[in-house]
Amino acid sequence: MDFIISLDGYASAEGWPGFWGVEAPEYLAWLDQSPERGHTTLMGAKTYRLMSGFAEQFPDDPSMTMLAEMPKVVFSSTLKEPLTWANARLVDTDAVEAVRAMKEDAPTPLRTLGSVSLCRSLLAAGLVDRFRVVVFPVITGRTGSERIFDGYPDVMLDMVASRTFDGKLQLLEYAPTLLTEPPPGGPMGP
Repeated sequence: MDFIISLDGYASAEGWPGFWGVEAPEYLAWLDQSPERGHTTLMGAKTYRLMSGFAEQFPDDPSMTMLAEMPKVVFSSTLKEPLTWANARLVDTDAVEAVRAMKEDAPTPLRTLGSVSLCRSLLAAGLVDRFRVVVFPVITGRTGSERIFDGYPDVMLDMVASRTFDGKLQLLEYAPTLLTEPPPGGPMGP
């Protein structure tokens, strides 16, 4: 599960450019080198519409070319076949059950791209092995939209990796554990 977020936890913000206008060459180079390029990318209809639109608008952009080459599975009850973006297939059945089956049978690892509600469902079902977030150094309290973590279950996160890009972006990677209740301890800890 991958997200890019503002420091205050928003997926996007009204009027802000992509990546919140924070140019980060080291981060973009890392994306280009990403080992996840060979993974199957899971997304919902909203993310598919947005990203396939970017791919049409910017066909020569290297990141859009990379995304076009990736195998993609789109979960939607509103989209119809055929999907226009290369290497994309539609699944119109229950996403949790489909991903559960894909994890057992998929020849390549799975990852998500955006898709806040899809990720929420997969996390709640215990299907997320890694939770990775890149925090951008902006606060979008007035203009932010799509708060990433609203409606999520309680989750304990064990850090497995971290990295700083360009002295300003922070990548945090965790192994998630779903909680059925808060951990034991008093108001100030155990």
